[in-house]
Amino acid sequence: MNIEKILSISGKPGLYALKVQTRSGFVAESLIDGKKITVGMKSNVSLLSEISLYTYTEEKPLVEVLRAIAIKENEGAAISHKEDNDKLTNYFLEVVPDYDQSRVYPSDIKKILNWYNLLQSKGLVSKEEPKIENADSVKEEVVKEVKAKKATEKKTTAKKA
Repeated sequence: MNIEKILSISGKPGLYALKVQTRSGFVAESLIDGKKITVGMKSNVSLLSEISLYTYTEEKPLVEVLRAIAIKENEGAAISHKEDNDKLTNYFLEVVPDYDQSRVYPSDIKKILNWYNLLQSKGLVSKEEPKIENADSVKEEVVKEVKAKKATEKKTTAKKA
């Protein structure tokens, strides 16, 4: 499972694949409909490879949770994220028995299952060990772009004498 360039953008539905970086942000392609959008540096963007789930012992990377769902479903689709909360909670307990029920809300479970089903429909899930070798370099690229953008904004918004 290779999700190092898969993004979740706050305020936008679904998941996006990082395509190209620009000087004012980057271009991402929707996994839902294939449309490309430009995303500014002020947008709240999360790499799926950087997201973790609370458990009673430690934080579990999202990629491991997605892999556990793939193993349970034999790489098929999971239950719908539109099921009732009790059914979702029971399903998630089968997948991740030690998840922290006081810190992981049903809305989080719905989001994870929605993401899994979207990735599964695009053939991006597998039972293999997770591959996130370049996740740090992708994150560093995004962070460098954000810092560069903020530095240029400070220079252009400085008061003129």
